[in-house]
Amino acid sequence: MTILVTGATGNVGKHVVAELAAAGEPVRAVTRTPSRVPGGVPVAQGGIADVPGMLDGVDRVFLVWPFTHADDAPPIVSALASQVSQVVFLSARGVSDDSPLFHARIEKLLRDSGVGTTFLRAGGFATNTLEWADQVRAGVVRWVYGDAGRSLIHERDIADVAVTALTSPSHLGAAYELTGPETLTQVEQVRTLGAVVGRDVRWEEMPVGEARESMLARGWDQDFLDNGLAYWASLVDEPETVTGTVEEVTGKPARTFAQWAIDHTADFR
Repeated sequence: MTILVTGATGNVGKHVVAELAAAGEPVRAVTRTPSRVPGGVPVAQGGIADVPGMLDGVDRVFLVWPFTHADDAPPIVSALASQVSQVVFLSARGVSDDSPLFHARIEKLLRDSGVGTTFLRAGGFATNTLEWADQVRAGVVRWVYGDAGRSLIHERDIADVAVTALTSPSHLGAAYELTGPETLTQVEQVRTLGAVVGRDVRWEEMPVGEARESMLARGWDQDFLDNGLAYWASLVDEPETVTGTVEEVTGKPARTFAQWAIDHTADFR
C-alpha cells in the first residue's frame, strides 16, 4: 500500500519523500510543483484540499497542514479516517487540549476520527533562520529577543522520525516531542551562522512593536503572531529544553545547529 506525503516539496516533506523512495517504499508526492519531485516518484498534483481525491490505494499519510488555522480540516480528516490506517501528523511542541495553536485542533480531529495516529510535536525549525539570510550576508541581523533560547531542530531529523513512524507499526499512538540536541540563544545562532560562512555577523535588537508591524505587513495572522511574540519573550528567562526523542526513535543523535548551518552554507553566502 502507498504512503502519501503532503507538503512533498517543503522543508520536511522533500526529505520524507526522498528517504521513502530510497528505501524502496511505495510513495506518492502531493505537490503543486511536480518538477521539484525526485524522478521516478509518482505525483498527485494539487494541494491539501485535493487530498480526499488522492487516497486510492493509500494506506498511510504524512500530513503537513499548510495554514495557521484549521477551519478547512474537518472534511479532510474525515476522508483520511475513512480510507487510511495511519496519519503521521507534523504537529508542534507544546500542543495541549487548551492550546491556541491550530495543531491542537487537528490533533483532536484526528484522535476523534478513530484513524491511527502518530504526532510529531516538533519544536522550532532551524530552517526558519533562513529568513536572516540577506542580513547575514550584510553582516547584521536585526530582530527581537536576542537572548531567547531555542532548541532548534534540523528538518532532516524530523523527516527521519517521520519515515521511521511511517514504516513501523510500533509507533502508532505515539506523540513525540522533537527538538535539536542543544539550546542556543538567537544571538548564538547568528554567531554560529557567521562562523560557518566565514563572516563577522552581529546581532541588533529590534523594538517589538516594529517587528509586529513588519510581520503583520507580511501577512501573519494576528493571533498567531501575538502568541508567537509572547512565546519568544518567555524564552529569555525560560529557554527551551532539549529532548532525546530523535535518537530514541531513530537510533541516531539529533543534528546540531552548526551541522544545519553547514548543510545550508550556500543559502547564506
